Amino acid sequence: IMPVPRFVKIVDETHEISRRRGNGKLRREIWVDASGKVVRFNLAFINREIHRGDNGRVLGYDSQHGVWHRHHLGEVSPVEATSFDEIEARFEAEVGTYSRGRRQ
Repeated sequence: IMPVPRFVKIVDETHEISRRRGNGKLRREIWVDASGKVVRFNLAFINREIHRGDNGRVLGYDSQHGVWHRHHLGEVSPVEATSFDEIEARFEAEVGTYSRGRRQ
């Protein structure tokens, strides 16, 4: 009998960003519980031309170790949010500032 996984990874994507659009990669990993609620996530914008530390992660949000936090140019800070959707919207908005050439 196979044990039932506690969490199921429903998204595991890497998208290349063209040089014309700012270069780099977007990485998304999302896990859910049996009810479909997001219980773990990793969102990352990677571009070694902007930041060489943290494996090239310029910006990221994740829930590693059960704590929601934000990575930005090597700095890590806790995140206050009410839902994963809110985190994902923040991430997408911040990545958009990079693709338009404006760093925060």
